[in-house]
Amino acid sequence: MNTTSPRIGVLLVNLGTPDSYRTSDVRKYLREFLMDKRVIDIPFIPRWLLVNLIIAPFRAPKSAKVYKKVWTKHGSPLKYYGYRIKEMLQGSLGNNFIVELAMRYQSPSIKEALQTLRKKQIHKIIVIPLFPQYASATTGSVHQKVMDIVRKWQIIPEISFVQSFFDHPQFIEAFANVAQKYLQERPPYDHFIFSYHGLPERQIRKGDDTKTCLVEAQKNPEKRNEANCCATIHNGNRTCYRAQCFATTRLLAKRLGIAETDYTVAFQSRLGNDPWIRPYTDEIIKQLVKQGKKRILAFSPSFVADCLETTIEIGEEYKEVFEKHGGEHWQLVESLNDNALWIETLKSLVLQNVPVATSSYVANLIA
Repeated sequence: MNTTSPRIGVLLVNLGTPDSYRTSDVRKYLREFLMDKRVIDIPFIPRWLLVNLIIAPFRAPKSAKVYKKVWTKHGSPLKYYGYRIKEMLQGSLGNNFIVELAMRYQSPSIKEALQTLRKKQIHKIIVIPLFPQYASATTGSVHQKVMDIVRKWQIIPEISFVQSFFDHPQFIEAFANVAQKYLQERPPYDHFIFSYHGLPERQIRKGDDTKTCLVEAQKNPEKRNEANCCATIHNGNRTCYRAQCFATTRLLAKRLGIAETDYTVAFQSRLGNDPWIRPYTDEIIKQLVKQGKKRILAFSPSFVADCLETTIEIGEEYKEVFEKHGGEHWQLVESLNDNALWIETLKSLVLQNVPVATSSYVANLIA
């Protein structure tokens, strides 16, 4: 390695996972996660009471049983695949880059990962939250946490934040590559569901600086045939989570040759009584069975690694709902995990943010 070349740090950040499936560790994780004001966006005191007196005490034992089901011999799959892509990306980028993994909640922490990069005299840090579609509760929270930590440093390096990669060609290609084998199955699937993690409607509206969001129209079936603000990506909605989800779906469907009439976009994982963005995945499943759809292939393109929300919620719980109402075959397309094309996507995101000073080195990497 040329010691005069600037060293660039790459910080990969995923949501987080309990240290174990023990109830105490799950409760600790839930408290940190749900006390984030970008996740539950209500004032501190009611948020503290809700999380510490209601959600964490009562939900932790139930969640611990679910985490036990998803746990592998390597531990949490989210953390396992996190370390896998860290190692693979490091090998692909070479010694001029230092790749670190962090979780927004629990370990390895963002603070620890940034300190590691700081000690290695990094000239620039590229932060990549591992969430394809931007949301304040995920990517926004990671960006804020990084800034809260780094602003206290005496010397602050140049920092680049990746905001989203919902339409990145290599990301789309990677997911299509994982799904391709299922489209060869016979008999073919009757319908395709693209299920994304949900958000409260109010969070979509709060982030709608251009006032183009029609989330309220989702509640009124008579208005659903009117202009849909998520039907295309434009300057007014480019940072909208829901619009990005629809955009990812359109690109994936086109790449896989799935007709618009053969797929549905839906949102999962509701919490509380406030309205979340629609349509809801569990309700869509019931509707599709009534329409005679017996074989469904489910995608979850808001997750890049298999976890509780994919393996258990979509792979098992929604399968049970589907079969209970008369469905015959339900198949989940696994996440990107450590797919080689996914590593190439991450490498591309890194190189897009590399300073001109290292352009010759980047040219060699690309070549």
